[in-house]
Amino acid sequence: MVLLAERTTLGAPIPTDRLTLQVADIGPDTTAIRCLDWDRQRFDIEFALDNGTTYNSFLIRGDKVALVDTSHVKFQELYRDLLLKQIHPDQLDYLIISHTEPDHSGLVADVLALAPHITIVGAKVAIQFLENMVHEPFRSQVVKSGDRLDLGKGHCLEFVSAPNLHWPDTIFTYDPASGILFTCDAFGMHYCDEHLQDEVPHLLEKDFQYYYDCLMGPNARSVLMALKRIDGLDIQQVATGHGPLLKHQVNHWMNCYRRWSEAQAKTDNLVVLFHVEGYGHSDRLVEAMVQGLHKTEIELEVVDLASATLQEVRELAGAASALLIGMPPQGRQHPNFQAAISTILASAHRKQGIGLFEVGGGEDEPIYPLRTQFQDLGLTEIVPPLILKMGAKPANPASAEQESIFASSGLWSGFGFVSQTSELPAALVQTCEEIGTDVGQWVSRDRTIQQIKSLDTNLEKALGRLSGGLYILTAQKGELSSAMLASWVMQASATPLGVAIAVAKDRAMESFLRVGDRFVLNVLEEGNSQPLMKHFLTRFSPGADRFAGVKTFPSQQGSPILAEALAYLECEVTSRLESHDHWIVYSTVHTGRVAKAEGLTAVHHRKVGNHY
Repeated sequence: MVLLAERTTLGAPIPTDRLTLQVADIGPDTTAIRCLDWDRQRFDIEFALDNGTTYNSFLIRGDKVALVDTSHVKFQELYRDLLLKQIHPDQLDYLIISHTEPDHSGLVADVLALAPHITIVGAKVAIQFLENMVHEPFRSQVVKSGDRLDLGKGHCLEFVSAPNLHWPDTIFTYDPASGILFTCDAFGMHYCDEHLQDEVPHLLEKDFQYYYDCLMGPNARSVLMALKRIDGLDIQQVATGHGPLLKHQVNHWMNCYRRWSEAQAKTDNLVVLFHVEGYGHSDRLVEAMVQGLHKTEIELEVVDLASATLQEVRELAGAASALLIGMPPQGRQHPNFQAAISTILASAHRKQGIGLFEVGGGEDEPIYPLRTQFQDLGLTEIVPPLILKMGAKPANPASAEQESIFASSGLWSGFGFVSQTSELPAALVQTCEEIGTDVGQWVSRDRTIQQIKSLDTNLEKALGRLSGGLYILTAQKGELSSAMLASWVMQASATPLGVAIAVAKDRAMESFLRVGDRFVLNVLEEGNSQPLMKHFLTRFSPGADRFAGVKTFPSQQGSPILAEALAYLECEVTSRLESHDHWIVYSTVHTGRVAKAEGLTAVHHRKVGNHY
């Protein structure tokens, strides 16, 4: 079945992308619904397409019926009408979300409108994302590796966690009755034609590898972990989310992924974050750390100790450059977690870095004995332990060491945080993000030094002749604040008045410079800049107060103005342009003031051009 969409404006047809639908049975009680987007020319920012793309979803009919994924919102009417021809909404029991990227989950709200009784099945993170996307209550079922969903008639679906392929909440679904593995983005390609499956593989090779290079290659180690998890399955067909389904050359396509990933997976910049999903505040803390880690150019593997095998734990712990561990539940009731911690200790080595954090689950494994064990193994502690306690601050800290850590951080409890409610302090979330960034910077430090040394001497010196002023950016968001020294600043427009600032992706300040955020650009004065420069060039520990000992007063929107600055501008971020290792932040200027009419801006002259 093929349907064609045509857009109109003011009643008159206009040129449009060709949008068609294809429906076909692909296995026992299993139907593919393919949305063919023939003329799409770009996917994400960097992904140019030569052959369009497709968005594939699937119906599995047992005694109960499951819909696997939806489609892009541009197919809204076509998809809904076709779905209603395939099945009555009352017969839909489950909607399985392989991951929540909008091209696959864009019509979840439409399916809920048709079948409000439906249960949405997905990884825990996927369900959380959907709650923020659809803004209405729905029934849900959280699944992870090893969980099953019995539809009847032999269709007992098995789930396999496959995070970071290429979305953090990805799961695979395997139906042993048909031998079909539903993989969403993994093993797909942006290739649109009327062939349902890989009947002509040589036409697909180029697009298959291009897709891997763009989406899967950056997470090569996650690909290898996913391949291991599906090794024992009898896979007859791979039902992908994009492009033709893979049936005739399944082993060939999977071996390509294995070969490319083995060649690409690195161990010199790998961070492994171990935690127990759903325990205490682990998910939220890990999410913040992952945001910080992603600001740096490292490879990341997030491992749920509740579902990972000891072999996976052993391999990752031994290969990592740095380990972050969220303390699991302790005691005899949780022997698997104790075995996982013992495996990590047995696999760790002195060249690695380590960071430990509690998650406030009420019975977290003690952090300081484990810290001592890692120290005895010779690991470098990248950040001090983060301790989260739910309740009031005790009269006496556990140790003088903890008291020292608490005092230096300016917060209570481990790096130290205490919460008297179930809500996490915003300062804790910010600190976790900064911990992630610090760990990523530690891991990539050698590569950064190599890049600094890599430019041709003449080119370095020529670039160094591009001078700039010296400025301090300051920002306040609620109770959170941040600051950074900047020299890559310029006026970028006259109407409206605007400035552009280059901000490195791994700076903590980057989180305060999103579209709509406000900040102050403080101009430093020639001959009076060194004290402020020295202060803000200090490497602050995560969560530390950047303004301790600095005279400030609030701007109209609350961000600190430095009392010793020559001038200041109050700015609002209106757009951001991504460059390789920096964000170019364009902001409109709302107000400003000069403190000393005769003062001159401090100028920064560099000797070389490939670092500040």
